[in-house]
Amino acid sequence: MLPPVRKFLQLDREHKSLFLQAWSGLAAVRLELRSRSFKELTAGLTLHRPPFEPLGLHAEAMEQAQRIGWAVRAASRYTPWSSTCLVQVLAAQRMLQKRSIPGAFYIGAAPGNGAPDKVGLAAHAWLKCGEQFITGEAGHQHYTVVSTFSWP
Repeated sequence: MLPPVRKFLQLDREHKSLFLQAWSGLAAVRLELRSRSFKELTAGLTLHRPPFEPLGLHAEAMEQAQRIGWAVRAASRYTPWSSTCLVQVLAAQRMLQKRSIPGAFYIGAAPGNGAPDKVGLAAHAWLKCGEQFITGEAGHQHYTVVSTFSWP
């Protein structure tokens, strides 16, 4: 049996369900990004300037948010398309909002396309619930926040 399939089969029922929801959410977001504008995808979310820090969550909601983050990150490794940080953030945001778990996602930019000797801009997206990162933590500190979106 293939190692990824074996790993999946060893998951408990809740983690299998979250993984499949995340995988299908990543697919939906990826398709929508190809056919709809970012403005359309974020309609209904609150745009904040300057950066906004989401309120903390009670322990049960935070545990659920962290499980969703795990599922999105894990599923993103098994998609045949590029599940970029933005795709992961939007998929996680939808899963959280569906469960009435509030949070915020951040869009950041850095000069030099991620390297000091390069020209252009690099972008990154990450999502937090309270002070906890759900997706996109790696490297976020190198980016300046240009937009923050939240949901109730």
